[in-house]
Amino acid sequence: MSTLQHPANAAAPAPYRLTTKGVLRSEWHKLWTLRSTWITLLTAAALVLAVGITMGVTYDGDDAEIDTVVFTLFGTQLSQICLAVLGILVTAGEYSTGMIRASLTAVPHRLPVLWSKAGIFTAIAFTVCLVTNVVTFLTAQIWLSGSDKELSLTDDGVLGALATSAAAITLLSLIALGLGALLRSVPGAIGAFVGSVLILPEVLAMLPFGAVDTAIRYFPAQAASSLGSVTRVENTIAPGTALFTLALWAAAIIAAASALLKRRDV
Repeated sequence: MSTLQHPANAAAPAPYRLTTKGVLRSEWHKLWTLRSTWITLLTAAALVLAVGITMGVTYDGDDAEIDTVVFTLFGTQLSQICLAVLGILVTAGEYSTGMIRASLTAVPHRLPVLWSKAGIFTAIAFTVCLVTNVVTFLTAQIWLSGSDKELSLTDDGVLGALATSAAAITLLSLIALGLGALLRSVPGAIGAFVGSVLILPEVLAMLPFGAVDTAIRYFPAQAASSLGSVTRVENTIAPGTALFTLALWAAAIIAAASALLKRRDV
């Protein structure tokens, strides 16, 4: 009886190795292969640009007291919602489709999946927001040239305002991503984001207490309102403090989502 002889120098199959680079690559491909990603990002950028052009074309000097960068980027209030929804879809969307089971089976430690999603999303959202802000600002200046709102990218504070505006929207969207991971429901996370981030501070502001007014300034949406302006916005915290506050909110929610991801079933 003959037996099948294997060459002595035949290499054994390489064992499966899970690497951070591999998890990041996986999340990158998953994000970019979804139509919702392209639709949401393009919609967010188009809204900012369309509103910026409209503001430039229709400017007649009545809004001279409004900061120029804030004036041209009014559309970010709409794009903020689009990117928040995208952040929620990045996490909660996988639970609705069941794809999360495959993701966590491939990465049994679980946490790298959430952290990779957050890292990839942050890089993409900030890049898209910053490019959109710069393009919108330059385009609006075509009509604002010669008016009291004429500015250039090289003027003091302009690039910083455009960058901090992009950072604010990105961090708010990262908070939404964390809520999606916490609640594992797209409608629930959207409701939680709108209710807690956008509506709750406005309700609390009605209370006749000075301490409440001070505390509200450190809520995410209110902290974000102090960013994206060349001049200091009244009744808001300092821009540096605002960025730090937003980063803390995002980190806290991602940390809470990470803790629950380790404890509960898929």
